[in-house]
Amino acid sequence: MRLNKIMMISLSAFFIFSCNNDDDTPEPIPPRDRGEQAIEDDQALIEYLSTHFYNYEEFEDPSEDFNYVVTFDTIAGENQDKDPIIDSDKLITKTVNFQGVDQQLYVLVEREGAGEKPSFADSTLVAYQGELLSGTVFDSRLKIPTWFNLTSYVQAGPNGNNIVPGPVEGFSEGLEEFRAASGFTVNSDNTIEWNNDYGVGAIFMPSGLAYFNAPQRTIPAYSPIIFSINMFRVNEADHDRDGVASIMEDIDGDGNLFNDDTDGDGLPNFSDADDDGDGRLTKDELGDKNEDGVPDYLDPDIFE
Repeated sequence: MRLNKIMMISLSAFFIFSCNNDDDTPEPIPPRDRGEQAIEDDQALIEYLSTHFYNYEEFEDPSEDFNYVVTFDTIAGENQDKDPIIDSDKLITKTVNFQGVDQQLYVLVEREGAGEKPSFADSTLVAYQGELLSGTVFDSRLKIPTWFNLTSYVQAGPNGNNIVPGPVEGFSEGLEEFRAASGFTVNSDNTIEWNNDYGVGAIFMPSGLAYFNAPQRTIPAYSPIIFSINMFRVNEADHDRDGVASIMEDIDGDGNLFNDDTDGDGLPNFSDADDDGDGRLTKDELGDKNEDGVPDYLDPDIFE
């Protein structure tokens, strides 16, 4: 099996795509109607997918030095006989309801991957490149993969609780369609060689699942955007380090971690080290002493 050598991983989590507060970042403009913008963006994405192709031929017959990154070009001139992305059997359409509006996310799954598949509550190690529909690249981290929490979470601090942002909605939703590599090797120089079966593809998202009316330094407001991605690893996240995986703290199973707050203290369970508020840490109450089917960490009447 061919292996791809990747430069040393950056081990620090890096939360991209949240609004930047630097002085160079433009101010948000008054928001448009989200439903109307979703229709406009979908038309723009369909137009792009119909007039562009990706390097599918390189994946069909990869060279020894192929980097397994999805790239795009216009169907024109010497490329006029290429197959448009929209006709690919590897393109899926995913309806995402965000801010009360159904929006279409397009995900090109060139290779799903052979390892673990992330849930919406997990973290992933991903190499990526982001670009506008015009082809302008606004961010590229293809050589040094980056860890992403796929969800925001609450961090308690001395001055109150703070929201630690995750990626934009479309990025997280798209990554859920891929899997990690089946394994890796650590070389003597501390570089990583991933088994060449990691997830490879691209995510095409409307502005409503990206930055919407909040322009970034190189991304105008209301811009649909594209990410080429390689997914290398998945980690089952435990954001509050209480011994319970974050995905297991979605008690009602509705895909929303923020509305599960057993003790009503304003900290959702996946960000709360004492879920039932009985003064005993969740990690010390992982059993079910009275065998009533409710874990002790969710039962304020069971404590020592």
